[in-house]
Amino acid sequence: MSLFLRCLLGYAAAVLTATLLGSIVQTQFNLAALTEMGLRIPLGTRLATTGHDLLGFTPLYSVIVAVAFAASLPVAEALRRRWRPGAHLFPALGAGLGLWVALWVANSLAPMPTLIAATRGNVGSLAMVLSAALGGVAYAWVTRALSTRRISPCDA
Repeated sequence: MSLFLRCLLGYAAAVLTATLLGSIVQTQFNLAALTEMGLRIPLGTRLATTGHDLLGFTPLYSVIVAVAFAASLPVAEALRRRWRPGAHLFPALGAGLGLWVALWVANSLAPMPTLIAATRGNVGSLAMVLSAALGGVAYAWVTRALSTRRISPCDA
């Protein structure tokens, strides 16, 4: 399988992973903020709200993640190929840093205080960046797994 195809499939896995995890994270931070105001939120409502946000928030968030990763993952891949020590860390670091920059830009340009409520504080921002870093881990795992296969996934 070509390097381009491996990287493209890894990119898709990274965007999907980071988008889904980030959506769940932002929902839970929003619900935690409501709980701090004294609202009691039953588990069923938490699950329904998470599902609603996966359908409603994920499309917008996936664009932010996709753009961030389109810029950061090729750089991380180039660094990973150049420096072997710690090479496995570059995709996670690149994805996390890429999303952090994208959120900073989005929040700077958004007409409201922040585009994504979970990023109003440092803990929420860190949680979102960590979800992106897990997307970078997915990228590294997929690209490595496909590079060791003798057949392409389409040959099954």
